[in-house]
Amino acid sequence: MTQALLFSNSTNHGGAYLGHALDVLADHYDGVAEVLFAPWALANHDQYVERVAPAFRSIGISVRGLHTIDDPAAAVRDADALYVGGGNTFRLTAALHRHGLIDAIRTAAVNGGLRYGGASAGTVVAAPTMRTTNDMPIAEPTSFTTLGLVPFQINPHYLDADPTSTHAGETREQRLAEFLEQNDAAVLGLREGTWLQLKPESDGQNSATIGGHPTLHSAAGPAVLLQRGHPIREVAGDVSELLHLIPRYDTAI
Repeated sequence: MTQALLFSNSTNHGGAYLGHALDVLADHYDGVAEVLFAPWALANHDQYVERVAPAFRSIGISVRGLHTIDDPAAAVRDADALYVGGGNTFRLTAALHRHGLIDAIRTAAVNGGLRYGGASAGTVVAAPTMRTTNDMPIAEPTSFTTLGLVPFQINPHYLDADPTSTHAGETREQRLAEFLEQNDAAVLGLREGTWLQLKPESDGQNSATIGGHPTLHSAAGPAVLLQRGHPIREVAGDVSELLHLIPRYDTAI
């Protein structure tokens, strides 16, 4: 069973890092003394640790950068908690493969009790693939395959179309519709200030819940769900049904 907390974003305008979500962060990592931090989505790893550490320090948890450890995969297998920061998903995914962390994180999170947390790119890689990232391919991973902690794709920072905009480029919904033309896999679009949380239940199954800071997410609903052959729909609260989806990739129509 998997314990995961997946933020759409880590920072809101005018706010501190994870300042909008300290309560849910403290709940997720309750009882943990140290969190390993994967900083590879940004170029300056030490600086990234310094940026993230105050949020965890405020809830009584220390942060240790995985980039300072000789064998990151072994460290993850022995750890209680991991947090994967946002930035560029291509750079992050390349590093996760390079350090042998895809299988290590997946196994530790699903079977070993590792508590996984991520924001932005760290949330994208919790899906089966990174194909619904918003980022530029500044690095080339050996594979787009990622952790598969959930059986659907995630698109963080989801933006609703602005009906007053004169920009003629594709909307986020249109770009994700192109993904669905090529892949028969659901996409959960998380708006700013929202998150997806997975918790183990007494029946041995996982629950999945969408939450969000009440003043930051859209009044229409915290998230949207896009699926091939179905109209886009708003989703909120308990979305455990999504954990039973079976994605199929490279099934172009």
